[in-house]
Amino acid sequence: MTIGGSSIPDELATIAPWADRAPPITLAERTARLDKARALTEAAGADALLIGAGASLRYFAGVPWGATERLVALLLPVKGQPMLICPRFEQGSLEAAVEIDADLRLWEEDESPYALVADTVGGRLLLDPQLPYGMASALAATGLDVADGASVIDACRMIKSPAELALLRQAKAMTLDIQRRAARILHPAIAASTVIRFIDEAHRAIGSSGSYFCAVQFGHATAFPHGLPGDQLLEEDQLVLIDTGCQVEGYHSDITRTYAFGNVGDEARAIWNIEHEAQAAAFAAVEPGVPCEAIDYAARAVLEKAGLGPDYRLPGLSHRTGHGIGLSIHEPAYLVRGDRTPLAPGMCFSNEPMIVVPDRFGIRLEDHFHVTDTGAAWFTEPQPSIDRPFG
Repeated sequence: MTIGGSSIPDELATIAPWADRAPPITLAERTARLDKARALTEAAGADALLIGAGASLRYFAGVPWGATERLVALLLPVKGQPMLICPRFEQGSLEAAVEIDADLRLWEEDESPYALVADTVGGRLLLDPQLPYGMASALAATGLDVADGASVIDACRMIKSPAELALLRQAKAMTLDIQRRAARILHPAIAASTVIRFIDEAHRAIGSSGSYFCAVQFGHATAFPHGLPGDQLLEEDQLVLIDTGCQVEGYHSDITRTYAFGNVGDEARAIWNIEHEAQAAAFAAVEPGVPCEAIDYAARAVLEKAGLGPDYRLPGLSHRTGHGIGLSIHEPAYLVRGDRTPLAPGMCFSNEPMIVVPDRFGIRLEDHFHVTDTGAAWFTEPQPSIDRPFG
């Protein structure tokens, strides 16, 4: 049985910590990232790059800190040693977390970190696009010549190394295993919240830090891409949509399965088949040099041929076909109209052209792929059928 027939205790009892773990990112790789960012910064006519706390700070320096109201940042000059801007009281914690060689530039609580940056930088400063507006404004107010650094950071982070691909592959394999187990615990009257708790506990048991997010939707709630408030109880003859993911060394998984719990009717089955075809068409359209938006067009062509849409109209596909993924669950580039970023080997994307039939049901199949020299390669194999969510 792939749907039902098991229990939460039985599934948890058979989960072992992941044995074949991908190695973490090395110092040599982080150093190469810094060198690339320096070269791109110089080519952009700037003298330094400021990278705020968050996914990009982890990418370059290995520091897994989120942003707060206090400025914590990596200041990367085109020439010279990287510098970490940090509150003095955080010095010990930062030194324990950082994975690169960097000088510390510390500021006390009654001092301005923005003045500290301005005193350190001479010339033009590129800013992390994820830096909060207030921080960017405070830096500009010091008289610094600041500009958007997205072209530098995105150019580095969009192309994944073999080590990053291995970490992403592990995260996705772990989540696919948990998705299988979640399908097996389903039974009439099980609460969505119970399934969510199980998935989090199972993600922890397999060796991640738990679910990064989890959406469990039954029946009518599947018509809303991010669900409805409140808890649900599963009923016979409903669609089940489960979307969840975890992190491995900060790298994300994000896998969705939609399947039948009983008899869901001919219309839902027909729409499921269209969704499956659209996902396959998007995958087949991938090749280096093709603009990202072409993949979105390929999925929509399948839907429009079936009488859905057109464009973003419902019933049909109301959001993008996919998003980049790595240290952020959603990151550039995007498989959507208007994103003309050329595909290149090492880019990683979700493929999820969700079909929504308003106020009735939705079908989302989500797997991820990476671009190769000749096309695309799946991280996880797509769902075989509406009745068999796993091969």
